[in-house]
Amino acid sequence: MQTILILNSKGGCGKTTLATNLASLYAAGGVKTALMDYDPQGSTMLWHSLRPDELAPIHIIDANRTRRGLTRSWQLAVPQGTKRLIIDTPAGIKGGALQDLVRKASVIIIPVSPSPIDIHATSAFITDLLLIGKARSLGIHIGVVANRVRRNSPHYEPLSAFLNTQKIPFITSFTDTENYIKVAEEGMGIYELPEHQSVLEREQWLPLIRWLACPESPPQVIPDFPKLSLVSGG
Repeated sequence: MQTILILNSKGGCGKTTLATNLASLYAAGGVKTALMDYDPQGSTMLWHSLRPDELAPIHIIDANRTRRGLTRSWQLAVPQGTKRLIIDTPAGIKGGALQDLVRKASVIIIPVSPSPIDIHATSAFITDLLLIGKARSLGIHIGVVANRVRRNSPHYEPLSAFLNTQKIPFITSFTDTENYIKVAEEGMGIYELPEHQSVLEREQWLPLIRWLACPESPPQVIPDFPKLSLVSGG
């Protein structure tokens, strides 16, 4: 099972958008998928509650609230045969909580918003992730994506330069489009929209999907759509 941890201590960077779209992508590709929500805001839980019954099923786990009569390990148990577990995390995570979540991960994706403040905060968080979370010593692959990008957004050169020193790939950028609002309101993902309605988004997601399929390799932008073989299997 591949466990994908969506992580950034900075709030408002689009962790839930990334988590829900990844989960729906894998589920639509026939991959048995679970989605775990550690965020007290419960945005991922809300998204799942809106999901139409006719779409591919996603197992949801509320990791934020303790349920009476259940042990913590039982509450967080993932169904047998799950191939992808995607974990949405809260803002402000640090210290022991950060270490505990990092230990669960196969790969870590860090979304960053385009403001200079967010870019600076993300750089500081990555330093904590490497020093306190010890992600690298655990052999966990880390990638960064730019989220909610607009045409007048600042350039990412300072963050890119920092990531290069840490040998962390800057994988792709996601443009802030109305399609993300639409799918969030309907419990869907970008890849569950008709293909002709989501051409831009699909192109921008492709480098991330390919990287997740083989995180040992550097990401490559290839101008076609992912086939189901990219998201299916072990």
